[in-house]
Amino acid sequence: MNDFVKTGPSAPQGYFAAEAAGLAWLDEPQAVPVVSVLESGKDELRLERLESVEPTAEAAREFGRRLARLHDAGAAGFGWTPGDKAWFGPLEKPFDVASDVREDFPDFWADDRLRPLADRVTRTLGADGHDTVDEAIDVIADGAFDGISGQGTEEASRVHGDLWSGNLLWTADGVTLIDPAAHGGHRLEDLAMLSLFGAPFLDEIFEGYEAEHPMPGDWEQDLPAHLFFGLLAHVHLFGEAYVDQAIATAEAIIARADQLGF
Repeated sequence: MNDFVKTGPSAPQGYFAAEAAGLAWLDEPQAVPVVSVLESGKDELRLERLESVEPTAEAAREFGRRLARLHDAGAAGFGWTPGDKAWFGPLEKPFDVASDVREDFPDFWADDRLRPLADRVTRTLGADGHDTVDEAIDVIADGAFDGISGQGTEEASRVHGDLWSGNLLWTADGVTLIDPAAHGGHRLEDLAMLSLFGAPFLDEIFEGYEAEHPMPGDWEQDLPAHLFFGLLAHVHLFGEAYVDQAIATAEAIIARADQLGF
């Protein structure tokens, strides 16, 4: 067979159309290989079937370079999405996210993404945990992570939006992107998601990225702020198993903001 079919009769209306639009938007700059959409329907998405190969350091570095070019292609604003609606999470139980377009990163990240999700998991986090998470969101809202390592202000990048290692397919043509939650976001969002659960040759991916887009020496210390949404999403989707990690991440965000003078 030459195609791969994703089906989900219980998927929200417009879910597959949004994914198809996201894949097309990511493919538009021709920066990173993206799985081809063959057909999009109400209850299914028909995709090109790809054959995987073993990851290599060379492929990882090339992917890092290409990912930087994808980000540099930009977006209409923070939170902008190529589809009419937007979701995050697995096909079995995605949840909706805002797609309002914001000029400023904190309005998007703190107010449109993090606060609504933190409210959904209040009971799971517990009172003390929720207070710590709220404090972390407040320092993000105050602008601590608008740039990188406290330097400058980032423009909206063209991001995959759910770039954990399972959404990288290593092929003979290089790393190919699948299953996006594509939107205009901060460039560190994708890099942070790669680090959340680890990716093959992560250091080499970062090396390739920095070769294309130089970064401050301590930029990786910003990553907790940018993986925070993905981690809170895991608390929402999968429960208490991720609570301790979410609270520890909130504490790391607060400490990094203090280090940066916020």
